[in-house]
Amino acid sequence: MSRKKAGDPALELPEVNFSEDGEIRYLHLGTEWIQGSMFLDRPYDIELEYVQRMFGWLLFYPHAQVKGAHAMQLGLGAGTITKFCYKKLKMTCTAIELNPGVLHACRGWFRLPPDDERLRVVLADALQEIQKEEWRGTVDALAVDLYDEEAAAPVLDTPDFYRHCRELLTPQGVMTVNLFGRSSSYGESVEKICAAFGEDAVWAFKPTREGNAIVLAQRTASRPKREQLTAAAENIQEKWDIPAPKWLRVFKPLTT
Repeated sequence: MSRKKAGDPALELPEVNFSEDGEIRYLHLGTEWIQGSMFLDRPYDIELEYVQRMFGWLLFYPHAQVKGAHAMQLGLGAGTITKFCYKKLKMTCTAIELNPGVLHACRGWFRLPPDDERLRVVLADALQEIQKEEWRGTVDALAVDLYDEEAAAPVLDTPDFYRHCRELLTPQGVMTVNLFGRSSSYGESVEKICAAFGEDAVWAFKPTREGNAIVLAQRTASRPKREQLTAAAENIQEKWDIPAPKWLRVFKPLTT
């Protein structure tokens, strides 16, 4: 997809559509690639395993402070992350999306609530928007899931981009990134994240069966003990019904 600014008449954006398979609705950007999903009877639950793992930041963030904290999503997809943060975690939510058709689909087909005092969707180029002073140092949980219609490699994946992401975060804030693609860019992407955050601040999941590898980067590096992570994972499952205990078998710091 072109990286021209939103609103540019020359900007070419893909067609947005959806399909259904049983109890699940899928979002597509003009191809067969799945860009998001929703349970038809449970629209605020999380269907895809990799999206559940995008909440790995909860292993580090104080659970008593989650309500009212600020979540930002770059790349709206089907709105699953923003919906869960808004409805289940009771966070203040910002989503940045380039394609107005995606926002229309999320509101019309995927039950994304309208903007209010806790929810704001910004139609903009994420690279430009996150450099604005109003966002700097305000984000507790940053979810980066930026792919074009071909889902071949991250659209934004440079050291400067990840440095801007780090500048968004509060001292205890965490970024989660979905690294998925048919190219062999995973190692290069991790190197760029490390350059921005420092190797000690980076953690990673093993890839899902579908090939999604979730990487976490902390604004302030920490090394919780295994028993602390276990207790946090059990609490995540109990409070928010995310299967976090099984994460610990496939999740570790990049450096030991």
